[in-house]
Amino acid sequence: MRRRRNAKIIATLGPASSTQSRIAKLFEAGADVFRLNFSHGTQAHHKQRLEIIRKLETRYGRPIGIMLDLQGPKLRVGEFEGGRALLKAGESFRLDLSGEPGTDRRVPLPHPEIFAALKPKTDLLVDDGRIRLRVVRCGPDFAETKVITGGELSDHKGVNVPSAVLDLSALTAKDRQDLRFGLDLGVDWIALSFVQKPEHVAEARKLIAGRAAVMVKLEKPAAIDHLDEIVTLADAVMVARGDLGVEVPPEDVPGLQKLIIRTSRHAGKPVVVATQMLDSMVHSPTPTRAEASDVATAVYDGADAVMLSAETAVGEYAAEAVAMMDRIIHRVESDSLYRKIMEAERHAPEATAADAITAAARQVASTVGAAAIVTFTSTGSTTFRAARERPNVPILGLTPNPATARLLAMVWGVHPVLTRELHSFAEMVDDATRVASEEGFAGPGERLVITAGVPFGTPGATNILRIAWVE
Repeated sequence: MRRRRNAKIIATLGPASSTQSRIAKLFEAGADVFRLNFSHGTQAHHKQRLEIIRKLETRYGRPIGIMLDLQGPKLRVGEFEGGRALLKAGESFRLDLSGEPGTDRRVPLPHPEIFAALKPKTDLLVDDGRIRLRVVRCGPDFAETKVITGGELSDHKGVNVPSAVLDLSALTAKDRQDLRFGLDLGVDWIALSFVQKPEHVAEARKLIAGRAAVMVKLEKPAAIDHLDEIVTLADAVMVARGDLGVEVPPEDVPGLQKLIIRTSRHAGKPVVVATQMLDSMVHSPTPTRAEASDVATAVYDGADAVMLSAETAVGEYAAEAVAMMDRIIHRVESDSLYRKIMEAERHAPEATAADAITAAARQVASTVGAAAIVTFTSTGSTTFRAARERPNVPILGLTPNPATARLLAMVWGVHPVLTRELHSFAEMVDDATRVASEEGFAGPGERLVITAGVPFGTPGATNILRIAWVE
């Protein structure tokens, strides 16, 4: 099941993709990581899906990553008399903490933290930005607004406050329960929603305590103001364009996407581009040309992975959507311009022995025409560094740790393989050449560039580079 591409594919599981046969079809079509979206479904359903994935992993002999995506705080209006109301542009509309059903003049908003952050002229976006309200007057338990963009508003629609930092943890009581559940099941990635500041990432890391890697979803403008600090604290980053596209003008999203990808790549952190990438394939067997171009742009920018959401969770053409994404990635990576962009966007290595070795490995592999770079890693740090270099040959990530192998399934250009514990140079070379041959990366007489750290098993101690020949 070798993937002959660098960028990876994340597929969200849902009602359209919960059986063993359907999940297997997604994997065979090209999915490398599966996302369990805890905004929907029960813990029991997610457990069943995880168990299916682990069985498929054994069946195919290939590590598969699993991401638990936490719901995060959901800010919503309350209920209306009759379930809905029509808001007209130019009219007044009140939000308050009263529990009484709403009308076309007011509605309950059971979130005091929103009122605490408001001030006159602040805009609130309701129902994914379809309705815009501007604050005229406000207090700790109310806001009088003017309807800027009207429309029909129904019960429990979401509320966004783009210009304010809300006094909310990124983890609700539900998230904490789901987090404990997922960690006990053994998920590989925790995707953290509603991050506004670095402290939210630090809070999550403390709770996770190294039992899974932390992926920060960048979907709030406030998070962009602290981008460098958040990327430093995270293990990976997601450009969550759904909420981000509501909270910032649409014309700003492409530039922010490029900024986040560039910042993450510079830090050597995997970066995922997500939301509505092939959205028309929820109901159509083919994407629009604009959607194909959108996926291609993320790949040209050097994203580690691209993600499918509704396309595979509820879509009528789930496997076809994965296969289409696979084809687009292949086509981009075979373009000569793609390699030129990777070379131009490469960042200088940091002044450490580990970075010097991995940068040299990329250069040596290119100079001697090596078939692959082989990394030996216990925590994944050696392989993450190799991927940061975006070499023009595949990266074989060998590790004795199943959890590390699953993490590496999402990293650009890496083919993760479970191997034995190593104790000597001879074992390292033997395993590298054997696996490269067995996995179809190198034939007799071809060269490999091998990096590792000595003593073996010491995290972050990449200090050896070796050229070996496959016999």
